[in-house]
Amino acid sequence: MTAGASDRGRPPRRSPLGVLRVREFRIYWLGASLSSIGTWFQNIAAGLLVYELTRSTLAVGAVNFAQFIGSILLVSVAGGAADRYDRRRLLMVSQGVAAVVGATLATVTLLGAVTPAIVIGAALLLGFSLAFMVPALLALVPLLVDEADLDAAIAINSVSFNLARAVGPVLGALVVGSAGYGVAFALNALSFLAFVGALALVRPRPQRRAEGDRPRLLETIRLVRSVPAWWAVLVATTVISMSTDPINTLVPELALDTFGGRELDAGLFVGAFGLGATLTALTLTDWLRRRRRALPGSMLVQGAGMLLVGLAPTIGVAYVGMAISGGGFIAGITRSSVRLQSEVPDLQRGRVMALWSVAFVGTRPFAALISGAIAEIANARVAALALSLPVLLLAPWVGRQLERPTPPVR
Repeated sequence: MTAGASDRGRPPRRSPLGVLRVREFRIYWLGASLSSIGTWFQNIAAGLLVYELTRSTLAVGAVNFAQFIGSILLVSVAGGAADRYDRRRLLMVSQGVAAVVGATLATVTLLGAVTPAIVIGAALLLGFSLAFMVPALLALVPLLVDEADLDAAIAINSVSFNLARAVGPVLGALVVGSAGYGVAFALNALSFLAFVGALALVRPRPQRRAEGDRPRLLETIRLVRSVPAWWAVLVATTVISMSTDPINTLVPELALDTFGGRELDAGLFVGAFGLGATLTALTLTDWLRRRRRALPGSMLVQGAGMLLVGLAPTIGVAYVGMAISGGGFIAGITRSSVRLQSEVPDLQRGRVMALWSVAFVGTRPFAALISGAIAEIANARVAALALSLPVLLLAPWVGRQLERPTPPVR
């Protein structure tokens, strides 16, 4: 059979927007998008509130530390759960728990009893929910679309997060300015319930569930280490995630103090990053798919954008740096996620993607503390420059590892 005949026997690949014609994926995507927008309401409101109460960037870093530490503490349990239990139901439970936490924080805030410690505690509980959500969310996507559409599905799935990153912080800042922090937290709680409703309507393909003893974390690490390209993907994901921390920890200081802006400018900072990511995902996915060195190249673009943020003479130039960094971020994260989701067998996908989620969100607690500490000692500009270095320095090594042959995986 010729290559052309083989291609004709396969379903045609859809574009990122075209994959939304698949009913199950479309419903899931809409629900996830609403939930992501609500999460950014929470993120921007929590950061601004704690910065307003303490005037400490390190305290904002503590909020982010609390939000993401759960992904490290629960990596083995959460990844095993995504392989052993129904992923859709696991997502519904985790989102329901997050809705309860968000509603409680909103109530306390509206009653005027909120403190930095309460915000940090709520972030910790939401982080535990996030730890179970991420591996199940990632491992569910291949069950909603054909294999030929996986690239497009992951790209548009990333768009939902980054479109939320573009829109959510701006809307969140507007809500904070007009209605207060409590209303922003309440809208976040409602967004979790919207995702639960969407998941109730979705019917994914049957999932192969792992049986026997639950694999230990070290076994999963050894599995990934046995394939040089997979290990390089996790390293790349780690440094990409670290280099994005300024949008979580440093934005209040950058917007309000460094550039003398308002709460809305904090939202626009994060929105510029999300806009760059969204435009890249919608316009360059097919082009990046055909580029052999797309991942290391994306790392260089992301790091260069964050360097520009640190060196920007005006807030407008800093917005441009954020947009460039966002484009590199989404390209790199999409390529790393596609590589693992397409190569790792289904029986092992949940626990490997849990390890990926540790690289993606589990490193942020430490990045938040590091960037917050640097900002306290020096300033937010220096912290942004420091966080851009790992992704720039490790890009060449990642490129070399991806060229190595992939051994058979048992």
